[in-house]
Amino acid sequence: MRMLRQLLVSVAALCVAAQSTAAPEPGEENISEVLAGGIAPPTVAPARGDESRGPFPRLLLRNGFLIDGTGAPPRGPVDILILNNRIAEIRSAGKGAVSNATAPDGTEVIDAGGKYILPGFIDAHAHLGSTSHAPAGSLTNPEYVLKLWLAHGITTVRDVGATMGLKWTLQHRELSAKGSIAAPHLLVFAALPATIASPEQARAWVRDVHRKGADGVKFFGAAPAIIAAATAEAIDRDMRTAFHHAQLAVTRVNVLDSARMGVNSMEHWYGLPEAMFEDRRIQHYPYDYNYSNEQDRFGEAGRLWQQTAAPGSDVWRATIDELISLDFTLSPTFTIYEANRDLMRARLAEWHASYTMPYMMRAYEPSPDVHGSYFFDWTTADEIAWKENFSLWMQFVNDYKNAGGRVTAGSDAGFIYKIYGFAYIRELELLQEAGFHPLEVIQSATLKGAELLGVDSDRGTVEVGKRADLVIVDENPLANFKILYGTGHQRLNHERGAVEFAGGIRYTIKDGIVFDARALLADVRELVAQRKAEEAALRH
Repeated sequence: MRMLRQLLVSVAALCVAAQSTAAPEPGEENISEVLAGGIAPPTVAPARGDESRGPFPRLLLRNGFLIDGTGAPPRGPVDILILNNRIAEIRSAGKGAVSNATAPDGTEVIDAGGKYILPGFIDAHAHLGSTSHAPAGSLTNPEYVLKLWLAHGITTVRDVGATMGLKWTLQHRELSAKGSIAAPHLLVFAALPATIASPEQARAWVRDVHRKGADGVKFFGAAPAIIAAATAEAIDRDMRTAFHHAQLAVTRVNVLDSARMGVNSMEHWYGLPEAMFEDRRIQHYPYDYNYSNEQDRFGEAGRLWQQTAAPGSDVWRATIDELISLDFTLSPTFTIYEANRDLMRARLAEWHASYTMPYMMRAYEPSPDVHGSYFFDWTTADEIAWKENFSLWMQFVNDYKNAGGRVTAGSDAGFIYKIYGFAYIRELELLQEAGFHPLEVIQSATLKGAELLGVDSDRGTVEVGKRADLVIVDENPLANFKILYGTGHQRLNHERGAVEFAGGIRYTIKDGIVFDARALLADVRELVAQRKAEEAALRH
């Protein structure tokens, strides 16, 4: 396998010219480093094709059951009339329904009888590819990622970090906005580089990425004065901010510190237990701990929640209350850490065979060269610790939601055996495991994500005047989120006496463009099969 990896890197190197040694543009640091190592530049997603229709000036959805994203229970059947990509009318499909008279020739009609209509999902923590796949021979194919997102009902994505390059990621944002490619809406956050050495540099960097088009800023950690300056500059420019409180910097800026500065959201959960320490100020690291050894890093991270304030304690409640008062958002991404509590489940997920790129599976294998590929000797004790970690973490997130705090759904796919689209649906299941009612899960996946991004007046619920970003599903997802997976849900058909796969999203509608989810999935399977064939040819 190592020989194949080296071969692929060598072949890729032949495809690119010598890279410039000039300092990279802001937001391009990661991709420049990878290209300098001889990996072929990222491709651009092709124009959309037969997997989509429209946009239609007039689009009518007939006889569907509506889950509107507000938290209200399902109702229906209803008719939904869409004019110029905006929801114009929602009526009961009984008396007073949108009639054929209001749907003249030229109206595209979708029969949603027996189906469920929901707002388009928002992945509040995602990446359009990752440079972490490069050691396995390739940068991520954007067509592959974008189609998997759409096939799982995701119509808006917050790309936190633009790890494949700010310019390249913004290019896809613009192509999506024009309807030129099969893609969700993209909001792009640039990551503050570690090279920033002063508050003045931080402010200048924020101004620069804002001028280039970034929607927001992501932090991993820096000196408090630098974080405060960058956040203030972002606020001045109406940019949103997100913070992954990395362990190397969390002793200086934890979640409460960043929220008080005006940061909008925390990513994952780092920095939150540290804000609630009662008998220490620093996590109890073993004396031989090495952060650069990622098994150390993630192994000990799974023992962090046990070191903080007890659930329901005064410190626990006070932290919740203050974060809510600051209008702070939790973006937990439970799914990306799930392999830590059940490695075999994540590694052997049924969708890997047809939907996971081979270079991604290689990148997931234990490797000191790849972020998140740290299972060098993952033990029963590690998994038990992480199960307890999840229990406490989920309790905090549920308590936060119950107290009125905002919680979003995000996947962070592309790492640790999690692939795009499928990981997002798993996040919905995990929110339910945390204690969320399925209607609250849908809220997190739609309205709460829109609120975080500041676009809730435009999307996030099915209401008159909002964008026609919608999901149509064959069955009721509230009864079983598993029917949202692209692979469907396995069940016994009692009439036929046979096991079958049911469910899957039928259509994803974004800006009035109707995407056939099954066609998107077929395209992805073909992309994966083609890549496997190309690599097989290289081996021979």
